[in-house]
Amino acid sequence: MGCQDDLVTNVCEIYEKLSRLESLKPSKEVNMIFTKLVEMCVPPNPVEVTKLPKQVQEMRAELIKICGEAEGLMESHYSAILGSFESPLDHLDLFPYHTNYIKLGQLEFNILRQYYTRVPNQIAFIGSGPLPLTSVVLATKHLTNTTFHNYDIDESANSLASSLVSANANLSERMVFHTTDIMSVTDALKEYEVVFLAALVGMDKEAKIQVIDHLAKHMAPGAILMLRSAHGARAFLYPVIDPCDLRGFEVLSIYHPTDEVINSVVIARKTTMPIHTHDHGRGGIFLPCKCSKVNQPFNHGNMIEELTVEELL
Repeated sequence: MGCQDDLVTNVCEIYEKLSRLESLKPSKEVNMIFTKLVEMCVPPNPVEVTKLPKQVQEMRAELIKICGEAEGLMESHYSAILGSFESPLDHLDLFPYHTNYIKLGQLEFNILRQYYTRVPNQIAFIGSGPLPLTSVVLATKHLTNTTFHNYDIDESANSLASSLVSANANLSERMVFHTTDIMSVTDALKEYEVVFLAALVGMDKEAKIQVIDHLAKHMAPGAILMLRSAHGARAFLYPVIDPCDLRGFEVLSIYHPTDEVINSVVIARKTTMPIHTHDHGRGGIFLPCKCSKVNQPFNHGNMIEELTVEELL
């Protein structure tokens, strides 16, 4: 327990520092604290955040919100800088985590290709933000004929994002930006063969499940849902998707990176047979969660594989 106790103590100290900051906008102090937090959480650690004391879990929930706010501010900051160039996409390496997004894009493309052999005509990315690097990386390096529909609730985020691709004739035709709450999108969701859900859409468990249930209700049967989760100590930085949160989807695999790519990747397929949910609190008709056969979500030999980035790449 020593290593786990040290980690929790250190994360709590970081949380206290971040809570006292007047602003989470990029600065020398903010960058230094977040760098330390990431370095602390990236190495493999057997910690199970759901089994930690209630006060630590409450701290983690607040820390994830702080990380989400800081990430949004950082992306807006760099998107504005990149947008000042005549050709913004030629300068993406100015963003400190650009390499991570290239690796994550390669990883997600490899996973998608294993379970969806066709080239999708249309992809939706929900929560694309002011710096839609996943869409850009996939559109330029892997899916060069696919149209990407980027959804974000924040008009200023979409304004910054669209200015990044406007100078690129090919990409500006294939990158569409929608300023709307995804919970109000219904029929359009049936048009997408693949839907990506960003890690910070629904920063608490209940909000994320509401979005997933909405997608289960409106996505086309057989369509693919790609989600980002977290594992081990990385769950202090991002929300965790439990396979049985994905009611209405067949969970195909979960991949846990072991390098600087922080997010785990979950891939699921929309099922076709509707059933009544047993969860009367949410009500309605939902599709079956096929992960009910999985006793230990991250074990080998079940429906869900656990592979590292190195094995996939």
